[in-house]
Amino acid sequence: MMKLLLVVAVLGTSIQSTIGFSAAAPSLQSLLSKHKTHIETLQDIAFKISDDEAVAPKDDIFYLRYILKDSYKDDVERVAALKSSLQWRGNEGHAIVSSARKAVKLAMEGGKWNNDPVQNAAPYSKLIHDYLTPIQCITTNLPSTKDLVYCIRAGKIDDNGLMSTVTIDQMVDFFLYCKEVSSTVADIRSLETNSMIKLITCNDLAGVKLVGGSPDLRKSLSAASKKANELYPSLNGRTLMLNPPTLLKMLVALFNPLFPEAVRQRIRFVSGPLKDVEDLREIVEGGKGRDEFVNQIDVLAYGD
Repeated sequence: MMKLLLVVAVLGTSIQSTIGFSAAAPSLQSLLSKHKTHIETLQDIAFKISDDEAVAPKDDIFYLRYILKDSYKDDVERVAALKSSLQWRGNEGHAIVSSARKAVKLAMEGGKWNNDPVQNAAPYSKLIHDYLTPIQCITTNLPSTKDLVYCIRAGKIDDNGLMSTVTIDQMVDFFLYCKEVSSTVADIRSLETNSMIKLITCNDLAGVKLVGGSPDLRKSLSAASKKANELYPSLNGRTLMLNPPTLLKMLVALFNPLFPEAVRQRIRFVSGPLKDVEDLREIVEGGKGRDEFVNQIDVLAYGD
């Protein structure tokens, strides 16, 4: 049981801040209209805290995501969460959110995504990007819903080499920068598509060791995941744990019935997708493995 929970926690699975899995969700404009007064209330609070748009964004979707998160007990807790997020964005996270938003703007110039500005602006990028390349992680989208899909192959990361060059705190900053980039892009594309864009996570577990590896990478992943759950409400879609090792599959089969239904809905363990993909660039637009991959993820991300 502990090994199973360790894998789920270590790989950054978000099980607390996940919104609905149906592809037939209400339109963005209907949600904005329904929650207009509530959004304005949160904006009034935020704009009194900061007039820096990187700290307190002016777009309505940023605040709508707080409203749609149903795990807050009441509005008092919701406002407290917003204020805590703004405090982080205006202080220790300011460099992260400012550089991420500027990088996204540069990346989208010309109408076609250019990842170079995003990669170059990432914290400690010169140290990290030798270890985290498109071989190990990449972000694409689903044609059906335009939801973002973040894929990571933890088993192909030289975790000991990576963590010999950076600290835990530096790695946490890097992961939070990636999340801010995803959140910013999701909000922009939500407006373009008139739907609330989510971030689906695909963890390819092929080659992952249940024991061993760098404890510092596990700590940084866990810390970043916990903080991101606080900072980015209603962003996460379903998490798909792909191609788990045999022992992990046995543990899942044994203990899955003991998990709450909500957790079982949020996390799927399945073999198949990415199994025959050598390079993750094969699943982006124009890649030879894209059609098969997006069809598989469509079913897994939204099916019962």
